[in-house]
Amino acid sequence: MSTVKKWSARDAKQCIIVPSTLDHKYSRGVLGVITGSAQYPGAAVLSTSAALATGVGMVRFNSSSGLAHLVLHGAPEVVVQPGKVSAWLLGSGIDHRKYRHYSTWLRHRWFALAKRQNYPTVLDAGALDLAGKLNQPTVITPHYGELARLLTARGTVVTAEAIEGNFRKWASTAAQLLGVTVLLKGSVSVVAHGETVIEMPAATPWLATAGTGDVLAGILGALVATNTIEILNDPERLAHLAATACHIHNAAALRASDGGPISATSLLSEISGVVADLI
Repeated sequence: MSTVKKWSARDAKQCIIVPSTLDHKYSRGVLGVITGSAQYPGAAVLSTSAALATGVGMVRFNSSSGLAHLVLHGAPEVVVQPGKVSAWLLGSGIDHRKYRHYSTWLRHRWFALAKRQNYPTVLDAGALDLAGKLNQPTVITPHYGELARLLTARGTVVTAEAIEGNFRKWASTAAQLLGVTVLLKGSVSVVAHGETVIEMPAATPWLATAGTGDVLAGILGALVATNTIEILNDPERLAHLAATACHIHNAAALRASDGGPISATSLLSEISGVVADLI
């Protein structure tokens, strides 16, 4: 039987790696990012900007020149040249139906590189099909419909409605079937790793707007990149990082909202303050 845990700001604080005077941009973690597409270019901007705001030594964005220019316009500190990374974020803003065929030979090259490198990896949206197929520690971030599609494709037929009706069970089932950490997104998000389930407090309903999932992916990517050593020493660390990403995401939304509507972009300027409050 799964053990259900709650997650607090005190727990989240333990997942924030505060740099010392001996650190430099490479030691603080380098996140390789393959996100965005011609259909959803904004996902590239949101995911990279959220990662930078969360705290990471470097973000390496691997994609076409068109997307790279868009990302650089909003965040000129992003590096668009290939190089060593300590973690990967894949799939935000990429249609899963087009992932298998790739939009360009360059994207095929980047995905092949990420699959070969044994670094902790976050799989979102269009890259969810890689769940259970990688050798590295992996966390996936589906919503109910995406998890239903993924499990059904792997032989466990289930509907999004069934998952919504018992989301704790299905998050745990997916984690064990696929051998990954699962962050199942919803009004109440849950994280599952092995027999452990972490249930998050209900998020503000104002988060139900386009692009907020891309922001969450960027937050999680940065946390994973800065915790690579901790993940290799303790695979359950991925679950703790996923729960912490949810905590930061919702706290940033509450700060941005102040009781009113928000956009995904409005979260970006609040993330750093949330992290500062935690530490």
